[in-house]
Amino acid sequence: MKFVESNKTDVNTYELKFIIDKETFDKETDKVFNRKKSKITVQGFRPGKAPRHMIEKIYGKGVFYEDALNSLLPAEYAAALAESGVKAVAQPEIDVETIDENGVLVVAKVTSKPEVEIDGYKGIQLAKESVKVTEKDVESELETVRARQGRMIDVTDRAAQIHDTANIDYEGFESGVAFEGGKGENYDLVLGSNTFIPGFEDQICGHSVGDEFDVKVTFPTEYHAAELAGKEAVFKTKLNSLKYTELPALDDEFAKDVSEFDTLSEYKADLKAKLQKKKEEEADKVFENKLIDELVNKLEVTLPEVMVNTEAENMLRDYDMSLRQNGLDLKTYMKYMNTTLEGLREQFKPRAEKQVKIRLALEKIAQKEALTVTEEETAKELETLATTYNMPVDQVKSYVDPEDLKNDLLSRKAMDLVKASVKKPRTPRKTAEEKTDKSEAEKDTEKPEAEKIAE
Repeated sequence: MKFVESNKTDVNTYELKFIIDKETFDKETDKVFNRKKSKITVQGFRPGKAPRHMIEKIYGKGVFYEDALNSLLPAEYAAALAESGVKAVAQPEIDVETIDENGVLVVAKVTSKPEVEIDGYKGIQLAKESVKVTEKDVESELETVRARQGRMIDVTDRAAQIHDTANIDYEGFESGVAFEGGKGENYDLVLGSNTFIPGFEDQICGHSVGDEFDVKVTFPTEYHAAELAGKEAVFKTKLNSLKYTELPALDDEFAKDVSEFDTLSEYKADLKAKLQKKKEEEADKVFENKLIDELVNKLEVTLPEVMVNTEAENMLRDYDMSLRQNGLDLKTYMKYMNTTLEGLREQFKPRAEKQVKIRLALEKIAQKEALTVTEEETAKELETLATTYNMPVDQVKSYVDPEDLKNDLLSRKAMDLVKASVKKPRTPRKTAEEKTDKSEAEKDTEKPEAEKIAE
């Protein structure tokens, strides 16, 4: 390959010219001829015995050119791209300009990685939310665990009340006519859950097992079924059975049953510590997302559309894999959501654009700060991945591109650098008038109580 030139023709677009030398091209066309000649029929010759010049006379001189070029171009283009220094982000548009005694002149239109600039990424003013776990938080978590340990008890000696589970048959009527979707049998309804139309569950309260009664309700004005919105309805209802959840006592025995602790106080302390950790992790995530938004806003770049499209396609593929792991597929999901593949791609594009910008911003910061990744850090990351996916390190290496791994580690270092430099927002200074007002207020609080009363 002989590299000719590289010209920037537009934003993020370059035109590369290179020559595949005649000897290399001729050798490849010879290979194509020898590989295909047995399948070419020429009248007067046995299969595979027709001379090349006869085949080219009948089918055209360039009959073997396309296959030869398809074989040569990947490596020749890669060599030209490397020599040009252009970083491509998509497959090129290839045009063969000439084929003659000098070889093959190729013109490749290349979409390049965009030029990026970012300043002001150090010392960003951003407050991290302080978190604190209250006793109410711990009690709420305890009640959640307690509810999971509860057992259902049949109710036979009293009427239904809030928090009971009522098993009912029902059928709805509007102006005396049954309406579609208004009928159910043996439906378990937790009273007070607000699962049904407002007022429905309250009217079951007070009834006993075996009772048949009318429940009168008015559909909300914004009800999803327009033909029922705002209208009155009557549900013929029968209470088949009634249950309530018997909760275990909150004591040391409960703690032993649901945890590794011997006392309730130890269990509550552990819950509090776990809740604190969870809240701190959530606060860290919120803080990092806000910081990322700040970086994206400081980034100066013109993104090639192909980068966004590629990222959106990757997101779509990952989403498909996630759906399959949960027993669903993309086709079924699109049917449920009444959307198309193109519609999903469009939905992913805003996130894809932001993700590309984040990556470019962190890469640029790593470059400006001359960050590096050591072999020890790479080896440690490979071991971490091996542990995460429960496979040997050598197997992980076969799946991971070394350059991608290096870039991921550099991006993390860049993010850590930005985080470490964050400054808390400055507290606004008080104006002279506010200071005077505050001073007078402080003086007022210092007056003897009797003097205040006298005033």
